[in-house]
Amino acid sequence: MSEQPAGDPLDAAALAAVISGVLSDPGPEDRELLSSVVQVARAIFGAAASSIFLFDRAADELVFEAVSGAGEEFLVGTRFPAHRGIAGWVVDTGEPMTVNGLAGNRIFAQDLAERTGYVPDAIMAAPVLHRAEVLGVIQVLDPHPQSRSTLADLDLLTAFAGQAGLALAGLLRGRAARGALARGGGEFERLAGIVKLLAELPADRRASGLRLVDSLHEVLAGMVR
Repeated sequence: MSEQPAGDPLDAAALAAVISGVLSDPGPEDRELLSSVVQVARAIFGAAASSIFLFDRAADELVFEAVSGAGEEFLVGTRFPAHRGIAGWVVDTGEPMTVNGLAGNRIFAQDLAERTGYVPDAIMAAPVLHRAEVLGVIQVLDPHPQSRSTLADLDLLTAFAGQAGLALAGLLRGRAARGALARGGGEFERLAGIVKLLAELPADRRASGLRLVDSLHEVLAGMVR
């Protein structure tokens, strides 16, 4: 990795992303949680499939991050326009919705559904939120008729969306940390390594490690003055 030119200040936001990513240790656990959420949602609603999209704001696309049922073998990672179809409507409004008889619905994007290899007749969808920000969408396709007719069913799907929000937030932290490391050069990598080592120290040795960090902080502060 290339060194940052001398005299250039470290990007505080990028460094914060690195430290947050190291401390939260995002990754496999978040993906396992997403997978569990779609599997349980599919079973609870008796659906043909359940999926979670991540809203990629930079690309203005929705990305399949977890799928259970129809399409689970190949859909993860597939991208679609962020503002089309039922999922796009949920992203734009931040509201859940249930739609039966999709063939006659003006919001439903049948061409996008055909690209997935499965065209449903009914969809339930809810926004995946984290700290009031829309991170994505959870949806179930062709749920059992008894599971698509009441507000209680949408409330239950919204509860699943809350769990998905925690996992998507973790994935985003991890990606931000890796991006910051890639941009920051050796300085970020070394600092992230120190943070990781401190986090892994047993409690009886952490105090000594923190004293070393305090000493380094005093030395660096003296160099800045």
